Amino acid sequence: MRRRRLLAVTCALTASLVTGCGLVPGNSAPERRTVVVWLMKDSASQEFLDRFTEEFERIHGDLDLDIRIQEWTGIGEKVQAALDSDAADAPDVIEVGNTQVPQYIEGGGLLDLTLESMRDWGMDDWLPGLAEPGRQMSAQYGIPWYAANRVVIYRTDLFEQAGVTAPPKTREEWLEITAKLDSGGDQGIYLAGQDWYTLAGFVWDEGGDLAEENGGSWRGSLDTPAALRGMDFYRRLQALGEGPVDADEEHPPQAGVFAQGRVAQIVAVPGLARAVVQLNPDLDGKLGFFPVPGKTADKPGAVFTGGSDLVVPKNTDVRDGAIAVVEALAGAEWNTDLARTMNYVPNKTTLADQVAREEGVAAMAAGAAQGRATPSTPDWAKVEADNPIKEYMTKVLTGADPATEARRASRRITEALTAPAG
Repeated sequence: MRRRRLLAVTCALTASLVTGCGLVPGNSAPERRTVVVWLMKDSASQEFLDRFTEEFERIHGDLDLDIRIQEWTGIGEKVQAALDSDAADAPDVIEVGNTQVPQYIEGGGLLDLTLESMRDWGMDDWLPGLAEPGRQMSAQYGIPWYAANRVVIYRTDLFEQAGVTAPPKTREEWLEITAKLDSGGDQGIYLAGQDWYTLAGFVWDEGGDLAEENGGSWRGSLDTPAALRGMDFYRRLQALGEGPVDADEEHPPQAGVFAQGRVAQIVAVPGLARAVVQLNPDLDGKLGFFPVPGKTADKPGAVFTGGSDLVVPKNTDVRDGAIAVVEALAGAEWNTDLARTMNYVPNKTTLADQVAREEGVAAMAAGAAQGRATPSTPDWAKVEADNPIKEYMTKVLTGADPATEARRASRRITEALTAPAG
């Protein structure tokens, strides 16, 4: 039990000393309670937070917001400590990365918000890449807040020079256009060999996954026929440029490569376009966006969805206040406000039209409807720590047998997901 709840109990038991608890006879004003909210650095602008706080406190006259900004570095340990804490200033609402939610669910420290999600919050319209990691079995713990995912950023002038009048709608069309652009010293696409998030989308498109659960146990599944088809498409696309086969998209940073002016396309979040233009102002007005194409023209391809969920610790002593904060931040009004302010994708597919006027965000929102997250197991972080997917990709791109390397990588994933803790 937290100290502020103990204070309330003490005040109630000492009614004869009501003035000591801030209550005076004849004063019916409700006691104000504080909701401590942890949000991550740069997730929302200070201007947005100021506006939200003012409006929330106006509507909820008995609640004060105490928003505390956290750094991403070391946040996992800090959140876990908060979920186990009985301190008076422990958080009542926490923003967590969507793929981090399973580890906190596993620890048993989160409040089950299934009823509110079904009854009040329209969970059927949530982006799957945010909602699914926040769910265990049929219980919903993580509430989608905002999303971001990769799109294709392309040079409109190079497309025009190649006679391409519209962005591709299918993967095969994408290959054909990219091959046409890959000429005259220009790279059709810059795709690093170890960009495993982009690979994951192609694997999902084929009906495969990075790992699969069966009877409560997880195993790597890069060796399935579907996953191998996804890798084969990645290989064909990556060959239409000069991306390094033994590095990811940050080595070197692909914004710098794109800014050099001899690359027609990259796969990245739309915000990277700003960095490109800062490095090469001559590209201002020459960059466009389209969703990663799908296998067929009726919908974009699957993409890894990053972003954040909101969770409520089970040990909160202002449960109703915490739920009110989540309801407001994840609700249509403030969620679309945040999306417009920060160039995010809103948390529901039904809100995509709210960001349609911004080309990059609109492309991102279209892709987010097909978004997915990494396998929903608290042990996935072990896989990423010594990522066998990257090594697998490099081996295939340098000519090794895909099936053999996929089996080897799948075994390593399985070992990581089944290794005992400690």
